[in-house]
This record gives sequence, structure tokens and C-alpha cells, in this order.
Amino acid sequence: MTDFKCIINGMIKQLRLKDYILIDELTANFDSGLNIITGETGAGKSILINAIDLVFAPRVSKEVIKTGSEKAVIELVIENKKQDLTKFFDQNGIENWGSELVISKEITPNAVRSRINGTLVNTDLLKSLRSVFIDIHSQHQTYSFMQPKYHICLLDSYGKDAYGQKLTEYKELFSQYLTLLSELDRAKNSVEVTESQLDFLKFQINEIESAQIQSETEDEELSAELEVLENAEKLKELTGASYWALNGDEGSVIEALNKIKANVSKAASFDGKLSDIEQALVEASEALREVGSDLNRYSRNLENDTERLNLIQERLFELDKLKRKYGGTLADVLSTYQKLSDELSGIEFSTQNVEELERKISDIKKQLEEKASVISDYRKDFANVLSVQIQDKLELLELPKSRFKIDVRQKELSSDGIDEVEFLISTNVSEDMKPLAKVASGGEISRVMLAIKSIFAENDDIDTVIFDEIDTGISGRASQSVADEILSLSKFHQIILITHQAIIASKSDKHFYVRKSQTDETKVEVYVLTGENKIKALAELAGGEINEQSIEFARALVAVNHQ
Repeated sequence: MTDFKCIINGMIKQLRLKDYILIDELTANFDSGLNIITGETGAGKSILINAIDLVFAPRVSKEVIKTGSEKAVIELVIENKKQDLTKFFDQNGIENWGSELVISKEITPNAVRSRINGTLVNTDLLKSLRSVFIDIHSQHQTYSFMQPKYHICLLDSYGKDAYGQKLTEYKELFSQYLTLLSELDRAKNSVEVTESQLDFLKFQINEIESAQIQSETEDEELSAELEVLENAEKLKELTGASYWALNGDEGSVIEALNKIKANVSKAASFDGKLSDIEQALVEASEALREVGSDLNRYSRNLENDTERLNLIQERLFELDKLKRKYGGTLADVLSTYQKLSDELSGIEFSTQNVEELERKISDIKKQLEEKASVISDYRKDFANVLSVQIQDKLELLELPKSRFKIDVRQKELSSDGIDEVEFLISTNVSEDMKPLAKVASGGEISRVMLAIKSIFAENDDIDTVIFDEIDTGISGRASQSVADEILSLSKFHQIILITHQAIIASKSDKHFYVRKSQTDETKVEVYVLTGENKIKALAELAGGEINEQSIEFARALVAVNHQ
């Protein structure tokens, strides 16, 4: 499969939904810059974000199909802005549609079909594509970010250009190390086989080997030959009688056929229509002569070979004995022989190679420790740099008294090295730094997440960053600082963001409003707001209702953003 990190870049241009959850049909055209999604609580704002995520998902619930519909369709149009995708299309048998990449998913009660540019593709392809094309922040991802096991991945992602290749080489060597440990374990277990067990194993191998089985069907072939030898007299009698019936001196079949042939031949001299019948009789006569010769030859060659009969019976007895002990067929016996031989070879190999394996393991472990030490030094350096950058971002996001540190501690040699990485934070001067999950509030976590994502977005090739309510738990000056950071991020990346904050929403390049209506059925509709409609939406976000004061505040927000 193609390495997407080398070739895939772009932005989300359009999202189309049909019969998806509560949506009949929807087309949302996104722009570069900051795309804001607002709406009342419970209106279904996350439906758009979830649909984008679902396009790339390996599994999809049939529950997304709108009630009463046969299928749901999600289609994502990506505008490629940077790279030539020709190689990617060719390697995966996908039609090249120029600068557009169209990813679609059709969900029915019985199947889910994924396509790129109209070509059916597997879920692995889409999963790999998602990881490098979009970055979605959701509440689930917040939970992941708080887990220490995820922190080492973030740090390694940040330092990938400096030590990513070294880490890859380390992991490959560690995989070899685990394989050798497994081989050593098997070898030691094999060496522990008792002398009596080894003798019995050799006896079984020798018993099968001594039989010199010719083929998997030797018993069937011998049984067929035995059947002939046991009935030789009867066969001789039957075939001899058949020969004389065909070829005897008087009253034989061939004699009668010759008379018929002579009569038809004479008749054919009067009527040419009988010539075909005459020819058929000639051929029949010749065929019967050949059959007669074959029967005569078979009968004369049959002998009562008592010695051969006895040999076959003894051989079949020997083969039956083997089949009872080692399998129901000769194929099973031969398979058992191979397994026993492999087992013996493994024991003999293990006895000779335990010390060699231990030496190899010792050498590789030494190499791993040296490589892990180098990687650890890189991690500590980048942890310091990233800690400072995150702390600086947190100050900009109205957490001026916070302290942030990426703690790198040593652990036992493992698949990712010798480091245990954990994010520590203190949001109050009087408190010591503690694990992120145990200290930060909801609003603080949101800002830590935004700080991390802002730094990573500045250093990767992902063009679209999606935030599902990154402003949870913040207000006042913190909202303004978050808004400024998001706006700054949108200068270099396409941002799609759900928010409840008027200050953040006011900075949008494009504003989507989600509304849920309930008449005979529940529906979700999406509108693009401009002009006065946008002012009213901002006013409602700011004051909870639209009045003169909230309208004035909303106008002031928009005016500030256009200065």
C-alpha cells in the first residue's frame, strides 16, 4: 500500500449527505481558513463532524441510515493543492480526476461500500488516508491525550524528523529480539525432552521410514492388484469364453456379422443409400476383431501367481498396521512422519544452538540498549523544547501561572525504548506539577489540547484541523485568547470548528448554522450565514437571546475582526 504521508495533502471542499441520520439531503461547501459551525444545543452540530470522520472509518453502524430510507450516502470532496497523485492512483487502480479527490461511503442494512473517485476500495486504504489528511479533535481524543501511554507517541511525532528513522530501526531490531527470545524458549523446552521420549520418537520415525512407502495411494493400487490375482481363474474363464463367442469357428458373432455385411454390400450395389450402413458394418467388424484379440491376449497372459499374491497380502498387512498407529490413510502416515522428523530435527538443532541463540540475544540486547539510549537523549531534548513551546502557548491562552513539563523517566527495555513519558502540569503557583489527567479542569484541558494541536499543526503536512467544541469550559478573556489562537492557526490550515462562543464564531471566514425542526418528523438543516443573519446568530450566542444589547455586541465583534 502507498505511503500516504509522502503524497496526500489537501483541504475539504465539500460534504454531501443523503438520508443520513436526521438529514434528508445536504451539501456543505467549506472554504479555506476558519469554518465555524454553531446552533442550539442538541440541534445536531456534531453530525457534520461525525460524517467527515465516518467517511474514513473502518466500521459504520447501520443506525446512521435515516428512518424509512434504504441507504445513507456520505461523500467528501477533497481539493488537492500540493501534490501529484498520479502514482497513488496508479498503484491502487483508482481513476485520476485531476485536482479533486472524491471519497464516498454508501451504507445499507446489509453492506458498507467505500469508494475513491468511484472505485471501490478497502477500509485499510481509507484508514491510512484519514490519519494524514485530517486531524479531528473530539471528546474521545481528549481522553486519549490525557493517558500517559499516548504521550510518548505525541513526543515521538514531534521529534520524528530528528530521530524517527532511528526509532523505526530500533523497533525492527526489537522485533528480531522478541523472535529470538521465542526461539530460545522453544529450544530450551526441546532440550528438556527425556532420553526415553527421544528414543520413542526415533523408534516411530524408523518404523515409518523402514516401511518405504512408495506413495499415498500404494495401498489402493495393491488392493486392486490383489483383487485380480485372487480371481485369476474366473477372469481367465470369462474372457476366454467371450473371445470364442466373438471369434469361434462356427456360429460366432463375427461370422454372423460377416454374413450380414456380405448381404448389405450386395444390396448397396443396387441402392447407394445403403453405402453408409455397409461402411458401419465394416467398422463394426474391425472393432470386434480388435476386441477379440485384446480378450485373447488378456486371457493367455493371466497366471495364478501365488507368490505375488502372498507378497501383496503381507505388504497390505504392514501398511494397515502403520495406518492404525499413525493415521487412517497413507497420506496421514506420511504427514505424521514429517511432523516427527521435524520434531526430532528441532530437538537436535535446539541442543546444538541454545548457546548460539543466547549469544545472539546478548549481542542484540546490547545494540538495543545503545540505540534506546541515543533515542532517550533525543526525547529528553525534544521534551524540553516542546514543554517550553506548550507553556508559552498556555500563557497566550490565559493560563499565565501554569507550568508544563514533559517528564521522561527510564523504564525496562521495551518495544518503544527505555523511556516512560508523561505530561505534567500545574495551573496554580502553589501547587506542584502533577499528571495532566489529575490536575486540569475541562477548560484547562481544552486549552492544553489547543496548544498541543497548534504546535503540531505548525510542523506537519495536515491541511485540515477539525475541533468539536474545543472551547468547553472557558469564557471571558480565555475565550478571546482561544479565538485569537484559532484564527492564527487558520492562516495556515483549514479549520472546521463547532463552538458556543460568540467571540470565536465572530472570526469565521464562513459561518454554518445548524437548526433542528420538528413537525411531522424531525429534521436537521444547515444554513450558511452572512450579513444580518450572522449578526443575529452571534447575538444569540452572546446573550442567549436576540435583543438590542446583544445585537450591538455582535456588531462590535464583527467590526473588530474586520479592522
